[in-house]
Amino acid sequence: MGASFYSHFPKLLVTLISLTFFLNLSSAARPISPHPSTEFIKTSCSSTTYPKLCISSLSTHANLIQTSPKLIAHTALNVTLATAKATSVMMVNLSKSQGMKPKEVEAMQDCLEELSDTVDELRKSIGEMGQINNKGSDFGMLMSDIQTWVSAALTDESTCSDGFGGKAMNGKVKTTLRLKIMNIAHLTSNALALINRYASIHG
Repeated sequence: MGASFYSHFPKLLVTLISLTFFLNLSSAARPISPHPSTEFIKTSCSSTTYPKLCISSLSTHANLIQTSPKLIAHTALNVTLATAKATSVMMVNLSKSQGMKPKEVEAMQDCLEELSDTVDELRKSIGEMGQINNKGSDFGMLMSDIQTWVSAALTDESTCSDGFGGKAMNGKVKTTLRLKIMNIAHLTSNALALINRYASIHG
């Protein structure tokens, strides 16, 4: 019996190795379940106007957002504010550079004023969002204020972008600035959609 066992041992070993390889292959082929917060971001962003931008701008904050409708809206506002501030700094530096025409400088200064209003409105919105959980806070009133300010920010961004139209500015500078402002506007639009979603869920 012992001899019989050892005579079949190589075949058993090959079978065992093959089985192990098959199980590992099956395990590797099985899709890994996405993290709940990542799926939540994708689902939430599907209701925005620019879902791809929404996902790319918020996915790095998945650990913070978790599966909270409030936190995803709050984070979207913060991301938009940071982008608006960075663009403002870039435009200030650009307006000080040599070689810009007076009309170009004027268009940039007008846009900077609009962006300054945008930054202020987004800051107010973020501040109000932080007050929502406070005891005795009026959710409906706070959300109404937030929605109004973010809508106003969107209008300011549109006005800023329109200022670069016509012959006020030409070339690569015009294209670059319009793309930057458009990106802020798209982020703002997404943030507003997430705010509206949060308001409807809470309601």
